[in-house]
Amino acid sequence: MSDPSRPRASLRTAVVWEVLQDALDRQVKATGREALDVLDAGGGSGKFAVQVARLGHRVTVVDPSPNALFALERRAAEAGVADRVQGVQGDAHGLFDVVERGGYDAVLCHGVLEYVDDPAEGVRNAVAALRPEGVLSLLAAGLGGAVLARALAGHFKEAKQALQDPNGRWGAGDPVPHRFTAEQLTALVEGAGLRVGAVHGVRVFADLVPGVLVDTEPGALEALLKLEEAAAELPAFHSVATQLHVLGETRGTSEG
Repeated sequence: MSDPSRPRASLRTAVVWEVLQDALDRQVKATGREALDVLDAGGGSGKFAVQVARLGHRVTVVDPSPNALFALERRAAEAGVADRVQGVQGDAHGLFDVVERGGYDAVLCHGVLEYVDDPAEGVRNAVAALRPEGVLSLLAAGLGGAVLARALAGHFKEAKQALQDPNGRWGAGDPVPHRFTAEQLTALVEGAGLRVGAVHGVRVFADLVPGVLVDTEPGALEALLKLEEAAAELPAFHSVATQLHVLGETRGTSEG
């Protein structure tokens, strides 16, 4: 369950966490093992990894940043799960230089595809790390959310540029190399041999609502969280979400 007491940052992770936790629970039942082996590719300081470890699973985080891995170590220690979290320096391109092929029950690939030269290769590598029964949690920047944000900020030319650009970029100063539609992400997942278990829009409203409203209006944060969860599965809102989350499952995975 998501924790309503968490700060406003929970708006960025609540929907993904609910879907991921449910998928891990299904994996526990399918494998008969309470402790799963989970790979968090590009997991940084462990925002998700530590939560997964709190469920009792073993998590390996691969990230190119030594600073992020140091923060991960500190976060895991503070959460009392240091024995279940391992940080390894590496990247998506050279993933199997540092981790085992086919060694994981679940792979998290969150905020990685935007920055790799070849997103299809990134997904294929993530899938190759899965065991025969495995699940992929894929989170990437959504095209529509960026277009909407540019337009609402009055940057109409940039909004149009992002809409027409093959990589969804709004200009030379855009810090994000790739953005995706839901159709593009599902095609990448299916092209790597997985079936798509679910697609969710993430931060459909959260980035559009003034922060002062959420922070000062009684009950606003919880109400916005519930609205995000209600809209997340509806395809109509995928096209305006800041991020898109796709759950991919191997053909052998029980659909429970």
